[in-house]
Amino acid sequence: MKNLDKNYNPKSFEDRIYKTWKDGQYFVAKIDENKKPFTIVMPPPNVTGNLHLGHALNNTLQDILIRRKRMQGYSALWVPGTDHASISTEMKVVQKIESEGKTKAELGREEFLKEAWEWTYEYGGNIKNQLEKLGVSCDWSREAFTLDENLSNAVQEVFIKMYKDGLIYRGDRIVNWCVSCGTAVSDAEVVHKDESGQLWHIRYPFKNKEGYIVIATTRPETMLGDLAVAVNPNDERYEDIVGETLVLPLVNREIPIISDEYVEMEFGTGMVKITPSHDPNDFEVGARHNLGQCVVIDEKGYIPEGYGKYSGKERLEARKAIVADLEKLGLLDKIEDHEHSVGHCERCGAVIEPVISKQWFVKMENFAKEALEVYKNGEVNLIPSRLGKVYENWLTGTRDWTISRQLWWGHRIPIYYCDDCGEIIVSKERPEKCTCGSTNLRQDPDTLDTWFSSALWPFSTLGWPEKTPDLEYFFPTDVLVTGYDIIFFWVIRMVFSSLYNMGKVPFKDVYFTGLIRDSQGRKMSKSLNNGIDPLEVIDQYGADALRFTLVTGNSPGNDMRFYMERVEANRNFANKLWNATRFIFMNLDEDNIKNIDDLELENVDKWIISRANNLIKNVDENIDKYEIGLAADKIYDFVWNEFCDWYIELVKTRLYNSDLERSIKAQSTLIHVLDIILKLLHPFMPYITEEIYSIMPNKKDMLINETWPKYESSYEFINEEEKIDIMINAIKSIRNARAELNIAPSKKAELIFSSKDRNSIDTLKELTEHFKTLGGASSVKFLEEDLDENIDAISIVQNKFKIFIPLADLVDYSKELERLEKEAEKLKSEIKRASGKLSNEKFTSKAPEKVVQEERDKLVKYEGMLEEVNSSIEGIKAKL
Repeated sequence: MKNLDKNYNPKSFEDRIYKTWKDGQYFVAKIDENKKPFTIVMPPPNVTGNLHLGHALNNTLQDILIRRKRMQGYSALWVPGTDHASISTEMKVVQKIESEGKTKAELGREEFLKEAWEWTYEYGGNIKNQLEKLGVSCDWSREAFTLDENLSNAVQEVFIKMYKDGLIYRGDRIVNWCVSCGTAVSDAEVVHKDESGQLWHIRYPFKNKEGYIVIATTRPETMLGDLAVAVNPNDERYEDIVGETLVLPLVNREIPIISDEYVEMEFGTGMVKITPSHDPNDFEVGARHNLGQCVVIDEKGYIPEGYGKYSGKERLEARKAIVADLEKLGLLDKIEDHEHSVGHCERCGAVIEPVISKQWFVKMENFAKEALEVYKNGEVNLIPSRLGKVYENWLTGTRDWTISRQLWWGHRIPIYYCDDCGEIIVSKERPEKCTCGSTNLRQDPDTLDTWFSSALWPFSTLGWPEKTPDLEYFFPTDVLVTGYDIIFFWVIRMVFSSLYNMGKVPFKDVYFTGLIRDSQGRKMSKSLNNGIDPLEVIDQYGADALRFTLVTGNSPGNDMRFYMERVEANRNFANKLWNATRFIFMNLDEDNIKNIDDLELENVDKWIISRANNLIKNVDENIDKYEIGLAADKIYDFVWNEFCDWYIELVKTRLYNSDLERSIKAQSTLIHVLDIILKLLHPFMPYITEEIYSIMPNKKDMLINETWPKYESSYEFINEEEKIDIMINAIKSIRNARAELNIAPSKKAELIFSSKDRNSIDTLKELTEHFKTLGGASSVKFLEEDLDENIDAISIVQNKFKIFIPLADLVDYSKELERLEKEAEKLKSEIKRASGKLSNEKFTSKAPEKVVQEERDKLVKYEGMLEEVNSSIEGIKAKL
């Protein structure tokens, strides 16, 4: 028969197998009314991005889900794609042209966009090639890009629909402004960091009387734009000064003291300065009191004209000058150290400046209510459930969404302005003329927030707004796998966008991954130089080892540490399976392979078949609950321990000897179980399983297209499982006892089993040959009575029987006594634990009766074993 290469070398087959899958269109999902659809949309990475461990984890999990569903007979579609990443891509292109001595303004919009597309074509697509290395089985024939024509059409369609429904408006509002990127950013794109700063206490003199009030601020430069000071209307301390006029220091502007419930009486002095153009809360207060606006920091972070010596200074330079002048004038009361939260741009890290700006907004009130409602009624299931609090909190406190960006790369806002009559026209195409007859029209220069287009991703990628067959069949999608850090950036926006446009939620389940940290628990970053390139790991250990490392020990929403030692261990696991398969095929005659249902199987055959059958059930239960790491762990334990270390060792003599009938049973069982292993392991480690499957007898197609195994009650052999488990535990105890006494494995010794329980003796007799091959026995004897205590022997106590190994002069009795005394202490500890549980009324009254009875049975078992061990101890003491 054909066999595997002698050495496991993933480089020799991984690229070849992926090409075969791709060329054979194994990833292409077809509309089939006889199959259930199962759909995943890939979170679109930045087109200019590179694969990092987070991508590798996220896409491995998606691949596991899609491969399993495909094998279960679903029409499984995994839609891949990339995002144009407006801010980050524009930043890269600006840096490129500036390095060539050009500027964005000099190039103009059209030429700049040509540069951006050239950049995208040159550097974009890297991640696609890297994902292929990882083995992802997404449908590349349906690959999408957020600036594709059909997706751009969807964006325009939604904008126009929302505008006409009164859900999009333009207004002067406080926005988060990034002076570095030169654009407004949404609340979700602001990262708040706790920083050490200062609190400046400034004296504001009264106009019409002596004295002053003291106002504390963390941003003295914004005082130039103060239009009022506010107190709470219920604050009795300040009743007599409401309505008074203050003289704003340095500017000499007269400002009123007003009352507003926004002010917290308990916070600080209970008096706050109101700067409507540079604080979102102050903006609302200013609107309520008709204070107007006063912009004192421009879009580049500088003080504008009209403020004397401070004009033209950058905001932090102006702060220093303002504080110095206040001190000279005796208006600086005091300075305190202060810890406070500072907003930074999520893209570039610059400190965010709240400014008044004319922007486009989406009204969020109804959208937030609808997105909250579908979560609360269970239409959207978040995994882990604790992240539901994040989801709820964000929707409860959200403000209108700023969707315009002062960028050129992205979806341009489909709004046109008439310069003659001021009319606003919303249109996909440039209108020929305004209703007033004017042709003097100009399009809004801004683009839309990247998340506006990616919010449509689950349905725009399937052809919406057209009623395509894909949309009708594959939508809504089934599960989204994404990082918990973009729950509000993307997940929530997809939910309300889908409800608005499709009338239904975009997906049933959302599986949130955690972050991958280095071995010390630190976040991976360039500054720490602790990042790990997944492609280098794949090159050294293979994609399967990396994939298995990322999912084992991983649970939804939890961060995980990445150790190269674990990758190496999982490569060793692959190597173990490879070598076990080679051994099987070296001892296999394809003509001898029978259906196990047609054979009179032996105990060990039924044991491994039953264990494999249980594995199918357990893996299905775990994956259905998104406990993917647990499923992987169970497959690993079964393959390494039960199949390789025990079953293969147990049947070696049957493969070697001349009893053809017994050999056929062993060979057929090996192939039956190996087939199950390969199918269950395939979604996790697709390459090695596909390569091994290529030499399997009776295969119909490539493994990727085979049928997922099903649990069969007829393969549940409980009695045989119990018998072999007894034997394995006995052999482990024999090996441990011999090892403790440094008896070489090659030294054979007689084994004597004694028990007054007839069933135990009968079971042990059935397994005699295995005690000889794996228990180091030269011969095996069975007694239905206790062994004469004068015989020199190791005594091993098991449940319902004892094992004796006569050792003549090989045993150091003092060591044997030490071993037995340790065993007695272990049993006493177990008895104490079980007794404690059973004496705890909370446990006995609240735990299921089955669980309580199990503890009672354990107590009886341990007490019996302790009695036997104590008897052996007394016997040895008598000999010393």
